[in-house]
Amino acid sequence: MLQSYDDGMAEHRNSIDLHDPGPMRALAHPLRLKILGLLRVEGPQSVSMLAEATGAASGSISYHVSTLAKHGFVLPAPERERDGRERWWRAAHEITRTSAVEFLDDPERREASDAMRRAVIDAYHRELLDALEAEHDLDPEWVSASDSSDGAAQLTLDEFRELTADLEAIHEKWWARGREPRPGTRSVRWITHSFPRPGR
Repeated sequence: MLQSYDDGMAEHRNSIDLHDPGPMRALAHPLRLKILGLLRVEGPQSVSMLAEATGAASGSISYHVSTLAKHGFVLPAPERERDGRERWWRAAHEITRTSAVEFLDDPERREASDAMRRAVIDAYHRELLDALEAEHDLDPEWVSASDSSDGAAQLTLDEFRELTADLEAIHEKWWARGREPRPGTRSVRWITHSFPRPGR
């Protein structure tokens, strides 16, 4: 859907690493997240294309794209401009990376990081609800291949790290295989989280 969010892995992929409050606050906005996600998934787009995809006014899109550009998330794509009347934009990176542990002792950065991560989680929630609604228009085979699940286990810290690494390896395998459209494919999303349960 929107941006890819990673907590410090996928070192070989083209990424932006966030350390300062400004860029994190810039992403703590649902429309900016959606714009960035569209540019990452769909490729370069014009302001009017982004407006149509998001339902936002062109002026609002231009403002939020400018904010994303200011913080290095997007770049102009002048090679796509045919008549010079409308600007095109592309994503500057494939993924956004941040490490929450880096901000634990810095209240300003922790607040900005938390705001950004809440916005991302809210976006995941909206996307999952949209996917639920869209099932009614999908072929049954695609619906039956879908999955929504969770799990819990008592793990040591080393085992927890191994679990997170295993999930990252799965992400990387299927991202690499499905990076470009092929005959018989459609866009498929996965959203996973691994985290220690509080007080356990």
